[in-house]
Amino acid sequence: MKVVPIYASAGIVGFESPAAEYTQLGLSLDQLLIKHPEATFIGIACGDSMQGVGIFDKDLLIVDRAVNTKQMSVIVANYNGEFICKLLDKNRRVLLSANTVYKPVSISEIDEFRIEGVVVCSIRNHDMPFHELTECMR
Repeated sequence: MKVVPIYASAGIVGFESPAAEYTQLGLSLDQLLIKHPEATFIGIACGDSMQGVGIFDKDLLIVDRAVNTKQMSVIVANYNGEFICKLLDKNRRVLLSANTVYKPVSISEIDEFRIEGVVVCSIRNHDMPFHELTECMR
């Protein structure tokens, strides 16, 4: 993949492509987005509970198992047999949504809870319908 080293404005400001004068650099998305390839997997977000942090339904999630969680990390976890994407309030042992419609969920001693990894990046596809890729499990 070739990457043009410019920042692109979302506004339309001219007729000639400003990228025309730049040379192309060889770079892969793997190199750009994945720091620990052996510990990284890709998931698909389901639902609207994480919209407040910019994660929308059917976004791709790049999840890194080698990254240590911090207070309020966005994580993917197995919570009572269900994979979830939430904010982790480590201090209070609470899972938070980034949408006020959803209430916080406490992690109790009887809950099955395992952090699968930290979401390091999310990717939104604006062109291809994701139902062609896979159907979101609900």
